[in-house]
Amino acid sequence: MKRLTLAGTDIEAPEVVLGLMRIADKSDDEVRELLRTARDAGIDFVDHADVYGNELHGCERRFAEAMQLTPSERDALTIQTKCGIVKDGPYFDFSYEHIVESVHGSLEALGTDRIDVLLLHRPDALVEPEEVARAFDELHEAGKVRAFGVSNHTPRQVDLLRAHVRQPIVANQVQLSITHAPLVAQGVAANMQGQEQSITLDGGGIVDHCRLHDIALQAWSPFQAGFFTGVFLGSDEYPELNAAIDRLAAQYDVEPIAIAVAWITRIPGRTQVVLGTTTPARVAAAAAGSEVTLTRAEWYELFRAAGYTVP
Repeated sequence: MKRLTLAGTDIEAPEVVLGLMRIADKSDDEVRELLRTARDAGIDFVDHADVYGNELHGCERRFAEAMQLTPSERDALTIQTKCGIVKDGPYFDFSYEHIVESVHGSLEALGTDRIDVLLLHRPDALVEPEEVARAFDELHEAGKVRAFGVSNHTPRQVDLLRAHVRQPIVANQVQLSITHAPLVAQGVAANMQGQEQSITLDGGGIVDHCRLHDIALQAWSPFQAGFFTGVFLGSDEYPELNAAIDRLAAQYDVEPIAIAVAWITRIPGRTQVVLGTTTPARVAAAAAGSEVTLTRAEWYELFRAAGYTVP
């Protein structure tokens, strides 16, 4: 498993992350097997959010109850969680009070004294960055949060926070897969009149912004065809893409899911893939993608097969 260091921190992280948004109804043994498989594959970084589960902090609590981590086991894991979504509404809340309250709830649910990485989950149109900075300062100085980042933010939204927050923004977690890649495809088709792919939807280049500011690009739903529209792997809707994936999987002696991971990790910069599966075998198979380095020709072949234009 290839690894990277989150900029401005001493946190070393794997290219593949284990997302735990679907463990609410899993048994202790199932959660433990999932984590054991991930660790065996080199994944020591888990991703949570306060809203994951059947109730607030539900998956965080399920994780802690199942794992019963010893101090040394806790030290061996990097725990990331998110805040800012209020399900009752729904609406978004980046107020000082909500951020601090959410972190305290996550600490209690996770049974830990610190969160390694805290992400602001989805942009709050009413954000007051000074309040975010105040919350970050207090949580960081108290040792309750080691590092901070965002999720689903545009470059300008990140820059607004960076103008006030003293700590580095270490990650931006966004939806990204071979077939859901507007933040990559727009740059390829830049300045092409009449080409829908050339339309800027992310506020001006998320990938380039992350590279310029040493922000890790974390890809969620790496196997989703679109916005929660089902997976593309094995789908009859993507015959050309799956034929190419299957051929490359055989060539590199990995499962097709590993090629889907390798396509994302081939994007330069600090790039991570967040797995959402709770099937241990799929975690192990996907993790192998970190060791596959696609050639430019192979990467662009998959890009074209997914339906994107290469001028």
